[in-house]
Order: sequence, then structure tokens, then C-alpha cells
Amino acid sequence: MEKSYISPEEAVTLHGIFLERVKRTPDTCAYRHFDNKQEKWISFTWREMLDQVARWQAALLRENLTAGDRVAVRLRNCPQWVMFEQAAMSLGLVLVPLYVEDRPDNISYIVNDAQVKVILFETAEQWQDLWTVIGHLGCVKRFVSLDEVAADGESRLSHVDAWLPARAELQPERKRDRNELATIMYTSGTTGKPKGVMLSHHNIVYNAHASLQTFTVRPDDCMLSFLPLSHALERMAGYYMPMVAGGTVAYARSIPLLADDLQIIRPTILVAVPRIYERIYNALHAKMEESSALKRWLFISAVKVGWARFEYQQGRRGWSPKLLSWPLFNLLVAGKVMARLGGRMRLSVSGGAALPPKVSELFLALGLPIIQGYGMTETSPVVSVNRVDDNHPVTVGPPIAGIEVKIGPQNALMVRGPSNMLGYWNNPEATAAVVDKEGWLNTGDTASIDSHGCVTITGRLKEIIVMSNGEKLPPGDMEAAILRDQLFEQVVLYGDGRSYLVALAVLKPEQWHVLALQVGVRPDQKESLYDPRVEALVLQRIAEQIKEFPGYAKVRRVSVSLDPWTVENGLQTATLKLKRTRVFEHYHKQIAHLYEGH
Repeated sequence: MEKSYISPEEAVTLHGIFLERVKRTPDTCAYRHFDNKQEKWISFTWREMLDQVARWQAALLRENLTAGDRVAVRLRNCPQWVMFEQAAMSLGLVLVPLYVEDRPDNISYIVNDAQVKVILFETAEQWQDLWTVIGHLGCVKRFVSLDEVAADGESRLSHVDAWLPARAELQPERKRDRNELATIMYTSGTTGKPKGVMLSHHNIVYNAHASLQTFTVRPDDCMLSFLPLSHALERMAGYYMPMVAGGTVAYARSIPLLADDLQIIRPTILVAVPRIYERIYNALHAKMEESSALKRWLFISAVKVGWARFEYQQGRRGWSPKLLSWPLFNLLVAGKVMARLGGRMRLSVSGGAALPPKVSELFLALGLPIIQGYGMTETSPVVSVNRVDDNHPVTVGPPIAGIEVKIGPQNALMVRGPSNMLGYWNNPEATAAVVDKEGWLNTGDTASIDSHGCVTITGRLKEIIVMSNGEKLPPGDMEAAILRDQLFEQVVLYGDGRSYLVALAVLKPEQWHVLALQVGVRPDQKESLYDPRVEALVLQRIAEQIKEFPGYAKVRRVSVSLDPWTVENGLQTATLKLKRTRVFEHYHKQIAHLYEGH
């Protein structure tokens, strides 16, 4: 345990962490971000952050809000996100994060459900979103924009420069009550309306401190932040944890510019969801397919030797003479891959969904200590995480300090501890459905716990396909297997109450081009996607990936497309999880066609 960490007793509240950090290290770098107006990277020290928080606090005070009132933020990751929240927390206000990429109707629902009084947003495009539902946002007293936007005759709209005073003195925190409601985080549910997860100050303060007992964050660490701060994992691990430890956070410009930002920032810690690691993995493999036979051999050999080295370091395998070749493979292969990540990466964390074993094995073999964890918004969010020196990559590790886990009915993972939510906002029925009288929270995920205490997530309770013959199938596992084939960008299986399984798949454009030429159809013609020869070959590729599943788990028909399922078209949640029900609704005609005559 690092002595420099701010303890829960010292902090008490989330704003208490901030004040203690300013007191301890006022002149160290807190945040870096790219200022589009100045067209350069700029930094804020903790002292400078304090001065800015005072201005935001003064502006909020002028809105005559009452402690417990809700305020919302819809910004990309940036220092202003932190300034606004810390100012709100100091006044006892409750922060409601909104996803930047979300539909207006969803935002309208959240704003009304939480009765939000102030909304901080960024762009003219976001204002147009809000304008389409402005008639449903009567509870909002003030809209504040970072960019210049047309007011459209809306008197409640203010530009941040006019809204903030030029300077102010920070007023003392209203009071410090660790059990007070700090935030309502709406889960981007894959079905139904989002639920508002109520988290107290202590829920999150405890989780940040307990997580820091599993791996070290140092004052000289720099973390690159790019998952949205409205995501529970990024908010805790990419915001509060560095604040507790005293590290620096640099905000990435965007996902498309991530590769460039890795080179510029050269972070030492990266927190990401599996999709990011999968993209890097796929890019590496695509490059290898185009390389010479010698380069492919070097890459494959480096991974094999690197994996043996990792297992030896973990104490699970004996020493082998082939480990003597690692310095050469590190020089020719692994070191070059790590250089693309900035060259200083000492720790990488994956959470939010299952990380495919092939992906974690590749990075671990090439020398990136990647640890997988598990959590959910309702648990603030971390439940369990692997340790760098005791890393079981097929699991999500043992629970963090003070968190209890057990296997409940239907193999459901049950969690109890100081990080469990207060409940769902305005929804006692939903709260009672997941938290029992003894305080055990049903995660909805099925799991197993091994002799080391490590948790392995095996599926979702609700994501089970029950076929008409009574056979039960875990679609998530099968879909993950199918996605091992480079042809597929996205895939979903359907078959509830049916006699056989069908698949809907989004193909990668470059792979589709190769497959189309292989079949003998024109890749530039949409009709080619519906050619029976294409379906037959795609089904063959699917069958190859799911052959380890039971015989009845056979996909008999498939409908393919080149149009990805995204947040913008409503088929993904803001955390990039598939909205299965929405996908099925969107493709109901295609699904009906796949079952015609049966």
C-alpha cells in the first residue's frame, strides 16, 4: 500500500479527495488535454484546478439550488468535467452523467426521471439534440454550453464564459457525510428504460481505495483517459483513483486519434474495454497477414516464447532454455509493439465486458501486464480484479478487499460489500428484485469461483436462448467464438422458441471484398450479400468457429450486412454493448425470411 494514498478516513467524500490532493501536491500536474481553440496540449496543476472549481461553485451558487438537487454533465472527457462535478459535490448536489453519444429521447427520459436542474453540455450539435426534446425538459433551470451555440430564443441557455465569474474564492464544503447520495448513474440497459443507480460518496471512495490495494498507481504515473467519464469504470479508475494516488490524467482527443495520442502522451497506465484491445489485436494480425513469411514466423515465435515467459514469471511453468531467446524477440517484435503504445506502458486494465483469452494472451506474451477485472455500475463498479503477480487471464480475478462474493440461484454471482449501491432511483421494485434482505446483490451474471478464489464469468442469466426443443444455449459465448474469425465485425444469434438457430452478422468491408471475389460475386453490389453462395460460405466459417459447442448449437441460416450496429442508430448502448432486442426489432423482416418454410 502506497503511503501517499489518500485514505477513506481522510477523504470522507469525493470532494474531500480533491481538497486533500490539492493540499498535498498543489503544484504537480493534475490534467492534460488538447485545447482545440489554442490547437495545443495544455496542463492544469491541482492548485489551478482549485481556482477553477471555485468559479464553477460560485456559478452554481447563483442558480439557487438546494443540496440534493440533480445537475447533469454531457461533455467529452476534459478538465471541465472534473471542475463541474467537484463544484457540484462541494454544494451537496448530485451529479448525473450523460453520454455524449446518446439519443435525444434517452436523454429526455433521464433528465426527467432525475428532475435535473442544470445541464452542462459542449457543442451546437448537442444543443440541436436537446432542442428536439426541449418541450419535455421543463425541469431544467439552466443549460450551459462550452461552445458558442445559437440560443434559438431559449432564455435558459448560457455560454460558459458569461455564466462563470472571472474569479471566486472556494466556499467550504457544505458538510462531509460519507453516506450521502453523490451521483445517479444511469445504466445503458440493453433492454427497457435505463435505471438510475444511486451511489453514495462512500460507495465510490471505498471502491477506489480497495482497488488501489490490488495494483499500484504512483505519483509519476500518467493515465490516458478515453473511455467516457459517464462510464462507471472510467469515472472510478480514470478519475478518482489517480486523484487518490496523485497521478496525472491526460485526456485523449478521440478514439480515431488514439494511436497518435499514445505516441504523444506515452502513458504508463491504460484502462479500457475489450473492444479497444481487440482493435489493436486485429490490426496486428492484419499486418502480419500482409508480411513476409519470416516476419510472420518471428511474430508467432515471439508470442510463443513470450507466453512461456509469462507463465514462468507467474510460477505456473518451469524454466526453459527457449526463454534465453526472449531478448532477441523483444528487440525484433515485442518492443516494437510496445513502442506503438507509447513505450512506457507498465500496466493495462480491461473491464466492462469479457476479454477474449486470445487477446489477453497476445498482450501478456508481448510484455504488456494486462489484468482483467469485473464489476458493474451497481457495485461502484469494481468487484474483482487480477493481480499483476498473480494473473489468471481466463478469470476476472479474486474480489477486492472487503467485497464478498458467492454463487447464488442459477449459478448467479452474488456480491455484498461497502460498494453496493444505495438502490435504483425512484424504483424500489427494481431494487428489491436485485438486492435481497441480507444485502446480497444479484449481478445477473452467471459465474464460478475456483480454489484460488478467482471468479470466472460464464454468461448472463437473461441471455439464454431456449429453443423449441427445450435445449438451452449461451449466445454470448457462441458469438464470442464466431468473432474469432476476422470476417465478422459484429454478430448476434437468434432462436428463442425456434427449432434452429439463425445469425445476423456485420462483415468487415475489406474481408467482405476478399470473400466476394472468392465466391465470384461483385463486392460493390448490395445484392451480392444475399447470394446463396455467400450465405453457404459464411455459414461454413461460422460452423468452424463453434464446433466445440454441442451438436444442437448449429447455425442453419445467416443474414449478412455491411452496416455496423452503433450507438447512433440505437443498436448499441453508450458502453458499446449490443441492444439485442433492438437489433431483433430492426431486422425482424430478415429474421422472418430466415425461418420461411420452417
